[in-house]
Amino acid sequence: MSEKQTPPSWDLSDVYASPTDPKIKVDLEAFEKNLALFEQKYKGKLADLSATEFLNALHELEQNTILGRRLSGFAYLNMATQMDNPKATSFYQDISETLTAASKKEVFFTLELNKLPESTLEKWLENQEVATYTPWLKRVRRFKDNQLSEPEETLLLEKAITSSNAWVRLYEETSSRLIFPLGDKTCNEAEITHTSLFGATDEERTKASEVMNQVYKENAPLFTFIYNMIIKDKAIEDEKRGFEHPYSERNKSEDVPDKMVDALAETVKAHYQTISHRYYKLKAKWLNKEQLNYWDRSVPLPFDSAKTYSWEEASRFVLDAYEEFSPKLRAIADDFFTHNWIDVPPKQGKRAGAFCSPITTHDHPYLLLNFMGRQNDVLTLAHELGHGCHHQLRVNNGELNERSRMTSEEIASVFGEMLTFQKLLKETTDDRQRMALIASKVGDMLATAFRQIAFFFFEKRAHEARKNGELSAETLSKIWVEELRAYMGPAVVIDERSAAIWPHVGHFFFLPFYVYAYSFADCFVNSLYQVYQEGQISDFPDKYLALLSQTAIGDYDKLLKPFGLDPNTPDFWNKGLNLISHYLDELESLDKKLLD
Repeated sequence: MSEKQTPPSWDLSDVYASPTDPKIKVDLEAFEKNLALFEQKYKGKLADLSATEFLNALHELEQNTILGRRLSGFAYLNMATQMDNPKATSFYQDISETLTAASKKEVFFTLELNKLPESTLEKWLENQEVATYTPWLKRVRRFKDNQLSEPEETLLLEKAITSSNAWVRLYEETSSRLIFPLGDKTCNEAEITHTSLFGATDEERTKASEVMNQVYKENAPLFTFIYNMIIKDKAIEDEKRGFEHPYSERNKSEDVPDKMVDALAETVKAHYQTISHRYYKLKAKWLNKEQLNYWDRSVPLPFDSAKTYSWEEASRFVLDAYEEFSPKLRAIADDFFTHNWIDVPPKQGKRAGAFCSPITTHDHPYLLLNFMGRQNDVLTLAHELGHGCHHQLRVNNGELNERSRMTSEEIASVFGEMLTFQKLLKETTDDRQRMALIASKVGDMLATAFRQIAFFFFEKRAHEARKNGELSAETLSKIWVEELRAYMGPAVVIDERSAAIWPHVGHFFFLPFYVYAYSFADCFVNSLYQVYQEGQISDFPDKYLALLSQTAIGDYDKLLKPFGLDPNTPDFWNKGLNLISHYLDELESLDKKLLD
């Protein structure tokens, strides 16, 4: 590959040639027709089906689910890189509305299924082919007590496109259109975020951060109203369904009890002072400051080489890191680069951040990045590539079974980051560079394990406060500042200059209470990686890939048993946090050796 090669943009033609592809109309019509026939064939008749007839129903539902997800997935990906294009956003909305309207005809299926006695399901499950759908059946039955009547479920489905989904769309479109004036140029969200965190001078970072805060402050009335509506919409549905807490529905989807999530959050919070505060105090010293500003949290250390990477260098490095761990994993990863499944460069109108989007189990995933060439961008590539490989390892689970828990979704991505970091560390022989590299990694681990828990507490407080009436922008900013201060400690100044940027965290809007999944996965991976380093588990890479293939359909205690780990014990979570403490110990040792 040429070092001057332009970073690639994805090619969605594997799904549809374009939004005007005639096959889209054909597939939409087939989707609608299939569901009409499905309703006619099975509504009111489930109790009398034989195992073979029920299996046929599952096959029909699964095939149509694939069709619908392919249509919606293409429409979203087409929009994600051009959210300022009215044609792209309208196309997405039209597809969403058509699919939602047609999907009303399948609402009856899970409702009827949950009214059946266990004896009926047990009889069906004697059929080995039906038994392959056990993960899906367990998930459906898990929500038995939270389902409403068919008219109510149908109404909620219909209203989603004008309520929760509509507010999320407005948030994403508004965010993608924000313009941040910086000196004699304008920046999009990805560019201003990068400058605020990695600008070469204090003045540059401060100016970018103040501009970012100011633009969000100017848009605070709209973002605040959107967030209020999302919280209220969720609260209404949660109450109707009987969920005890705002995060209970998310936890149930993850098959993780509320008490486990509370334990994780409280365990991390209990380590704020001994880990997070300790790190930021060190970083303030390294930057020769009494206190850091909020935007200094990721700035490279003065003795960091500040190396940048071309897209080709970053790609090769990550792929090599994957191969050193497992040639099988590298072989899976290669496809993303050889087939243009990645959209790399930032541009106006493109969705901020990064993601991996699996369309269906029958289609390969696509990765979206906003690659700027920093070391953190290399780790982000490793992270999203981990998601992509994870999907490819699960293709045999089936479309209905494959709705993986968000907690397990982050395992492969965080592990991919760890592999890449360890390769960076192994190739660094200079003590100052090693110190800079570990400091950067600890900062990233805090952002994953600790900052996300601070976000979780922000959400908990916001959703709780909303019960007493609509929240003001000032109230949300106050909660934001208080939770960040608790997490980062006295060595970091968090004031009005960063109080308005809370809408920058998109998960608050489009995936409420998802954030703890990052901390869950970070502690999970840290524990798993320490076992790998200890070298006591034979064939660890193969066992790890096997774990990834089962995350959507297996229980955590069984998944971790081959590694001698038990996620039901506090020791498991503390083992993950101890890895961060270990790196902090090394940083303090290097600091004493080099700087005292």
